[in-house]
Amino acid sequence: MKIIQSTIKNAEVYLSLFFILFGGVIFWQASNMHYYSEFGPGPGLLPLWTSGFIIFLAIANIVKSVKLNKDSTSLAKIFPKGTGLVNLLACVVGLALYITIVKYIGFTISGILMLTILFSRGYKWYWALGLSILVTGILFWLFVLTLGVPLPLNSFGW
Repeated sequence: MKIIQSTIKNAEVYLSLFFILFGGVIFWQASNMHYYSEFGPGPGLLPLWTSGFIIFLAIANIVKSVKLNKDSTSLAKIFPKGTGLVNLLACVVGLALYITIVKYIGFTISGILMLTILFSRGYKWYWALGLSILVTGILFWLFVLTLGVPLPLNSFGW
C-alpha cells in the first residue's frame, strides 16, 4: 500500500507516462512511413527507433522510481508558485492565442500579440510592444523577404 501511495505522489512516474504517450504517438506515426527506401534507410527509420528508445527509457525510469522511492518528489513541490506560475500561464496563453489566430490575422499581428504577452512579464508595456514589433519585423524580413519561406499572411500581405 505504501508503494502505491508513494507512486501516486511521484512526479517521475507522471513524467515517464507522458513520455510513453509521446513516444507511442511518434511510434504510431513513424510506423506509417517507409522503413526502407530504394536508396537505403527510409524516412521512418529514425523516428521509429528514437520513439522506441524514448518508450524504453520511460519504462525504465518508472521501474527505477518505484523501486527507489525514498526521495520521490511530488508534483506539488516542483510545480511553480507565485510569479513562476504567472509566467508559465503567460507562456501557455500566448502560445494558445498565437496558434488560434495566426491563420486568420497573419504572422505579423499574431506574432506581435504573442510576444507582447511574453515580454510584458519582464518589461514595461511600451518596451514589450516595441521589442515585439522589432522581433516580428526581423523574422518577417528574414523568412518571407529574404529566404522566401511562406508564412500565414493577412489581407494586407503581412
